[in-house]
Amino acid sequence: MEVIGKIKVVQNVVEKGTFKSQNVVVTTDEQYPQHILVQFVQDKCDLLNNYKAGQDVKVSINLRGREWVNPKGEAVYFNTIQGWKIESEGSKETPKIVDEAVAENDLPF
Repeated sequence: MEVIGKIKVVQNVVEKGTFKSQNVVVTTDEQYPQHILVQFVQDKCDLLNNYKAGQDVKVSINLRGREWVNPKGEAVYFNTIQGWKIESEGSKETPKIVDEAVAENDLPF
């Protein structure tokens, strides 16, 4: 799955022992824009080093869900949107294939 939009904010890295995470908020470009929080963990945090607010990006994500049983014995469920790849959107140019014979003469016949 992917989230495509503009980076609203890149939060600081949070370290807890040997675990580290970093969040980025991506605002989608649709009739009702959504502000999607995407979490990068461990070595994937480094992927955010070259990104800042205002950039158009495409973020590849996985949905993660988990169950936690609280002290009362009740099950509580949590979801996380976890990023594993990020790329600048709009920076990719479509390669142009030019027929050399046509390019030299610029004539269609």
